[in-house]
Parts: sequence; C-alpha cells; structure tokens
Amino acid sequence: MTAEMTLEAAPTTKTREAKPPKFARVRTSLRADYDWDTILPILESSLVAHVGFLDEDRPMVIPMAFAVMDRTIYIHGAKAARIVKKMSKDSKVCLTFTNVDGIVAARSAFHHSVNYRTAIIHGTARLVTDHQEAWDSLKAITEHLLPGRWDEVRPMTEKEQISTGVIAIEIEHASAKIRQGGPVDDTEDYALPLWAGVIPVTTSLGKPIDDGKVLDGVKLPASPANAARKFA
Repeated sequence: MTAEMTLEAAPTTKTREAKPPKFARVRTSLRADYDWDTILPILESSLVAHVGFLDEDRPMVIPMAFAVMDRTIYIHGAKAARIVKKMSKDSKVCLTFTNVDGIVAARSAFHHSVNYRTAIIHGTARLVTDHQEAWDSLKAITEHLLPGRWDEVRPMTEKEQISTGVIAIEIEHASAKIRQGGPVDDTEDYALPLWAGVIPVTTSLGKPIDDGKVLDGVKLPASPANAARKFA
C-alpha cells in the first residue's frame, strides 16, 4: 500500500496528500506505506525509539524510552542531559523504530535479507513546559513499557517532575517500510541443492526478577504480565 498520511486527518482516515519531501520518502515504493494506521502499530510494538539530532554540527543518535499521544511523540531525560538541552528550541529531529521479524536466507549471499517493520518519523522537537502535559507524558512513557505500572507505584513527587525534562516531537512526516515473506532467488538458482527460507525472530519478556529488597508478602503486580502480552 502507498496511501500517504495527512497529519491533520483523523487517525482512522486513509487520505492522500502531495508527495512528502524527498528526505521523507521511502526509496523502494513497493515496501513503502505512509498510512498512520500502518505506522502507529509499529511504534506501539517498539520498546525503544532511536532519536537522531545534531549537536555542534555532529550527528547524534540516542536510544530513548518514549510514548505516543495524539500523534505527538514524547521522550524524557534529566534536564541537564544533552539530548534534552539540544532539543529544547524547535530542533529538527528524526526518529526510527524497528521490529525485526526474521532473517531471510536465500540461495545466494546477494539475495539474503531481513523481514522487518520499520517507521521513520521526521518532526520538530519542543520542550514541554505545561505541568499537566509533562505529567501526562511521563505517565504515558511508563505505561508504554509496563501497562498498568503507574497505578502500582507511589505517585511522582513535584521535585521528581521538576528535575525531568520532557521533549515533545510534533510529527511532520511519517513513513513505514515493511518486508515480509521468503527469499527471492534468481530463477536458475532454484535448481541448486541449497536450503533457503526464513528464520523467525521473536521478541519476548522473561520472568520478572525482584531486586532482593521486596518486602515479605508483596506479590508480583500485573504490569509485567501486561507488558509480556503487549510485546510478544
């Protein structure tokens, strides 16, 4: 599919707009998808966003925890952290999200590949200064990783919130690139006595391990199991 995303449209509406700028296009159009209904599930199933930005004219990419709310992506860090300070003033950023589903083994090294679902987000970062927006985004980041965890722990203190910098990335352009299926070999290679196929890659969360300081009688909460189901 190549339906292109209109950021102003409702999330369930598939509409078309003029082609995105060249930097935001997927080179291989057969694997490209600009539909938000395709892009959002890739973000929601990703544990980490790789955030690219410029620092003193040098490209930097840092993996970050994140959350998506109303087509805005939120990340956070200590206010003194470089990524927070550098992206506080309407900085242009690029975020990537990648889920690897399988290694594709062909009959020639040339045709080996990977099955994957990846999303690329181009946007403008801003420092979140509204108290409620910051609170909501920090809750959303926690809930993205461990659904239900926010209500299982003590409330965040004012001091903790003040010391945390929250960055919102307003999405300008978004695209997905997806590869599925088996290897595509040269016709003559199918006659070779060589194995070819797909080695699936799966993601799973292991059994929770307590920190050794949990009080007697405290039971494992529901959030780890929620996360295991979400990221299975």
